[in-house]
Amino acid sequence: MPTYISQGRYSREAIQGMIKSPEDRTEAVSKLAQSVGGKLLWYYVTFGDYDWILAIEAPDERAAAAAVLAAAAGGGVTDLRTTVAMTPAEAMQAFKKAGELAGSFRSAAQAR
Repeated sequence: MPTYISQGRYSREAIQGMIKSPEDRTEAVSKLAQSVGGKLLWYYVTFGDYDWILAIEAPDERAAAAAVLAAAAGGGVTDLRTTVAMTPAEAMQAFKKAGELAGSFRSAAQAR
């Protein structure tokens, strides 16, 4: 299954709620991933530009998007960013395929 890495920020209201009643969100995030046929790989609270980062496996982009959109709809997270991740072996396959294709593709920068 493809891996998706998401980052985001907690809304002001979510931060206020978590200060008032601290809660480990791992179980909720795991259940959300499972509801789209996926699996939570890891989840961390972070400092800096984003408040959290997580990785899930999901069957496809639609399933990953559904989970992210459902989380955003609740109003507790904002500024979401999701990236597809490849293992080094998957990236190597992509580079090999690109090598096969590169010889027959003419870039716009290679005007004749």
